[in-house]
Amino acid sequence: MRENIVVRDESDAIRAWASVHDRAEGRMLLVHIVDRELPTDVATACSDVLFEWAHAQAERVGAERRLSVQQIDTGAFRDDERQHVWLEAAGFERVRTWWQMSRSVTAEEAELVPDPARWEQDGVVFRLVERQGDGMPDEGDLRAVHDVLEGAFTDHFNHAEETFHEFLHRLREDPGHRWDHWWLAEVDGEAAGALVGTVSESTKGPDGSYVAYLGVLESARGRGVAKGLLNTIIADAAVSGRDRVGLEVDADSPTGADGLYVAMGWGTKYVTESWHKDVPVSG
Repeated sequence: MRENIVVRDESDAIRAWASVHDRAEGRMLLVHIVDRELPTDVATACSDVLFEWAHAQAERVGAERRLSVQQIDTGAFRDDERQHVWLEAAGFERVRTWWQMSRSVTAEEAELVPDPARWEQDGVVFRLVERQGDGMPDEGDLRAVHDVLEGAFTDHFNHAEETFHEFLHRLREDPGHRWDHWWLAEVDGEAAGALVGTVSESTKGPDGSYVAYLGVLESARGRGVAKGLLNTIIADAAVSGRDRVGLEVDADSPTGADGLYVAMGWGTKYVTESWHKDVPVSG
């Protein structure tokens, strides 16, 4: 699902790197990084090589999936003018803005919920995915998480349907992946909300938690499901000795999710952008 390329200098040091990820049908993610200490002309040449390679990878991935067009989805920091120039020159278009938000966590917030592993409020049960005797999660619960997230994000920007196995494989590749950070919310005994969290490791000071995915089915909205799941990961972070919880929110989301995050103490640390390019697939 992933391919990588590096550009080395005469001393064999890596000065540029790109990675592509066949994220889902029709959507390929691209990471594109060039050393900021390189002279402008050398840095631009490295960037060109990375984009040419990514274009070829898009053609290959699209052909393997038998598509006529393959999207390349990459990003940039809002204030990174160098990257903007390169992206525009390579035929990419800026399509979306994202707020990268963070919230401090205090030890006292361990009391936000009775028990992050399982608690109930107003008929909604919040619980970790169940574990089997060997410590692995219950497949039925994992499928419930996948189904909830697919159902919750169907109408969201650039959503591409992902199979259960693609979803599971991709999330397990995350360095911060932990099975004990997957929660379900059940309404009337049926899964209606899900939160997948990860650990943000730090070399200085406490680690943090991160909300990789939070989704609530439309039929369950207005029942406090999202707020309950967020309180759960905050409390879990406090119990674990972590000092923050991060997340990403679509600045143009029609759901108004940012309002809930701000009300619960999140603030924007920095802003990123999505840039897309559609690559025709020959043959």
